[in-house]
Amino acid sequence: MLLAEEVYGIAGAANWIRIGLEALGTLTIAVGASFATVEAVRTIHRGRQRSFVTARLELARYLALALEFQLAADILETAISPDWTHIGHVAAIGAIRTALNYFLSREMKEERRQLASVTANDPAG
Repeated sequence: MLLAEEVYGIAGAANWIRIGLEALGTLTIAVGASFATVEAVRTIHRGRQRSFVTARLELARYLALALEFQLAADILETAISPDWTHIGHVAAIGAIRTALNYFLSREMKEERRQLASVTANDPAG
């Protein structure tokens, strides 16, 4: 009987950690969206060439981090209750998030190149 209580305690703790990871992912998205919004408003306020590259890069960095928190939460959920349905969901979510991270990273590299080009051509910069 003690073993069952220990397992429930571990599963309960893991569930709380999972909830915390999901909350961190959500908070990361909210913070990133806030910073990106501030940067977009600054860009509009400057009145110069309206390129939102910096704002997009800011948001992209936070989204990539949030995806990692969310994936960690999904993996932990599968570890808590490893049935084939959960495993299938994590596999699908992992593949989707991997693809999103790949394309997000690629877009961030392109945005950095564009930002460097804009900065190099900006006489005030």
